[in-house]
Amino acid sequence: MAFDFKKEYKEFYMPKAKPAIVLVPPANYIAVRGKGDPNRKGGAYQSATGVLYAVAYTIKMSKLGDRRIEGYFDFVVPPLEGFWWQDGIDGMDYANKDAFQWISVIRLPDFVTREDFDWAVQEAARKKKIDCSVAEFLALDEGLCVQIMHMGAFDDEPGTVAVMDAYLAENGYENDFSSHRLHHEIYLSDARKVAPEKWKTVIRHPIREKK
Repeated sequence: MAFDFKKEYKEFYMPKAKPAIVLVPPANYIAVRGKGDPNRKGGAYQSATGVLYAVAYTIKMSKLGDRRIEGYFDFVVPPLEGFWWQDGIDGMDYANKDAFQWISVIRLPDFVTREDFDWAVQEAARKKKIDCSVAEFLALDEGLCVQIMHMGAFDDEPGTVAVMDAYLAENGYENDFSSHRLHHEIYLSDARKVAPEKWKTVIRHPIREKK
């Protein structure tokens, strides 16, 4: 049976609809950076997700080709994730999506080396006839975070974030945003097939003990 990150690491992918503190271990990702409204048809965000899935599935399906990746095991391609920020403000202004900056990512299995990654980027570009050179191998150590399952449309996230912030204040923690510790979302629903009110999104914020 294919390894499924969501099932094997439920504490990081399937939180409850109430805040919880987690210590997130280091992980590697396929990443594409960009800016602007993610809803723009044919825009940078949609292009980025196409690249991410092309590289991810090239790695997954390498078992059928000539490339033999050491330590390979079959896996379910993990869900799309994103790190988001806007320059000059704390939090997120959902009314100004053109100001969004983002790093769109898909998690890599631990067996994927940088050499394997570089091969997959070139192979995906060759097979899909798209430019995958924007993809980068991103190593992240998120560390101490608070997370929650948000149910509903993305524009309704501020209410869920307010619940997270109140939980932190009550328990002696505070947000710890920086240039490398960002608002993090994990998308568990297919927005093309599921009504917005039923979307499931993990929201994760970096935190520290309150000074």
